[in-house]
Amino acid sequence: MEGLKVWRLSSSFARPSNFRQLFGFGASSTPLLRCLTTAATSSSAANTRNRRPSTSTSTSTSDREAVRAIRLKKVEQLRSQGLEPYGYKWDRSHSARELQEIYKDLNDGEELDGESHHVSIAGRIVARRAFGKLAFLTLRDESGTIQLYCEKERLLNEQFEQLKTLVDIGDILGASGSIKRTEKGELSVKVDSFSILTKSLLPLPDKFHGLTDIDKRYRQRYVDMIANPEVADIFRKRAMIMKEIRKTVESRGFVEVETPVLQGAAGGAEARPFVTYHNSLGRDLYLRIATELHLKRMLVGGFEKVYEIGRIFRNEGISTRHNPEFTTIEMYEAYSDYQTMMDMAEEIVTQCALAVHGKLTIDYQGTEIQLQRPWRRETMHNLVKEVTRIDFTELEDDLKVAKDVVLKAIGVGLDSKDKSSIEACPSLGNLLNEVFEISVEPKLLQPTFVLDYPIEISPLAKPHRRHAGLTERFELFICGRELANAFSELTDPLDQRARLEEQVRQHNKKKAEAVSVTDGTEEQKNKNEDSMYEVTLDDDFLTALEYGMPPASGMGLGIDRLVMLLTDSASIRDVIAFPVLKISQ
Repeated sequence: MEGLKVWRLSSSFARPSNFRQLFGFGASSTPLLRCLTTAATSSSAANTRNRRPSTSTSTSTSDREAVRAIRLKKVEQLRSQGLEPYGYKWDRSHSARELQEIYKDLNDGEELDGESHHVSIAGRIVARRAFGKLAFLTLRDESGTIQLYCEKERLLNEQFEQLKTLVDIGDILGASGSIKRTEKGELSVKVDSFSILTKSLLPLPDKFHGLTDIDKRYRQRYVDMIANPEVADIFRKRAMIMKEIRKTVESRGFVEVETPVLQGAAGGAEARPFVTYHNSLGRDLYLRIATELHLKRMLVGGFEKVYEIGRIFRNEGISTRHNPEFTTIEMYEAYSDYQTMMDMAEEIVTQCALAVHGKLTIDYQGTEIQLQRPWRRETMHNLVKEVTRIDFTELEDDLKVAKDVVLKAIGVGLDSKDKSSIEACPSLGNLLNEVFEISVEPKLLQPTFVLDYPIEISPLAKPHRRHAGLTERFELFICGRELANAFSELTDPLDQRARLEEQVRQHNKKKAEAVSVTDGTEEQKNKNEDSMYEVTLDDDFLTALEYGMPPASGMGLGIDRLVMLLTDSASIRDVIAFPVLKISQ
């Protein structure tokens, strides 16, 4: 390392215990954050060694700007030498994984220098070490990593000096050469030429600590994927799941269609929409809160099996389970009922699990989940009775008495929010659902179809053919989370109009009550704010039903939650590449 100085870029990364590891002179791989330059002085290196370690894992703004300034000078230096630091193309012969597979049987110390073993690769430099006339770089591409073995004598036209002084961790390189396995067993490309394809201007996170700031990981996902390669694997698995969903439903004859994102009325669910304004039309439009009503129009038009994988937008809260934009698959099949959709839900989830894991027993956040079919199917009434011992079929129509029974049975230990929700229930059906959500839902860890929901909370579902006051509807729960929602679809246009009009009345009543409240807790104010939006009838949908929609079943399944389940991800933000976040301060 004669003449090669090391400039310490940042005091905001904790220092490794081994000083030689920091500077890359030992056998261990270097930290990701380091810039090699001949411009630093011996005294500055000494000052670096005497700095106190910092507990922060993020690079400070001043350090980042210092690194950027040095690397910009390197860009100028490259161009002054007639080298373009932002290339156009590189012809690769292999990926890193392909080379690892092809030469897995190569012995330690063995070298293959024939023309047939001359290879060309490209990727990002994530580690480097230099020893006088020898340098080792770790190159990572999408498939994995491989070492670049660089000898001064082998590289021409001062390329070795360029490698030492102008190449930084984070740069994207193309390299060609022969194959060698080192005495220590590391498969390497013995480089005879290389080119800087993209000069990185900003430092990568420290290899010893990675990118650990959760908010920054979500906000700068591109850095997250560089620093934590396993993050990119989640999104590859997500793509695999999407592919498997399409394969499964299309094998059953479903046709993929596309419906509008901008809609004149936000229907198909009860949720606060995002509102925008169309200048040319001079009208408000809504980002869709569901794809349901337009897919049903397709059934009216003659399609018998349709589905759409699409983005849904709801202007509501953010949590580990909720993001303002999320992805669902909705599907509708003519001449079938909700029993058909239970079979479809089982098929989709199990096929995706096999595609990702190759088995049907998986682990989610420390809980073993058994996905073997058939899954449990039970009514909401029976599940509530099983957990709380409240039999809603025996309660009279007196809502006040029913609430007293509920609070006596489960009131101990309930927080004020849950008690208020129970008190606010406008009907027995709503009360049953509230008790289910509070007491039963969190306990449904293994796959469970919850059947036959109250009609008050299911305005788009067909009345149950045997039980008055209920609908033919199910929700699928796994790990205490709703994964899918399905109905025997309501096709009676008069019944549908009456239910939607009642839904609008109930919403307007809630909105009026919110307006009348001038004080209260911050939580109550936020809840009231969530009610301050307009709900309108989709008259065109009701017109479509009057032309006649065949008997049908439909289901919506949350793809983000399915990906969470199959990748053991605790938060929905972990499975959305670029989730919505608060404005960075």
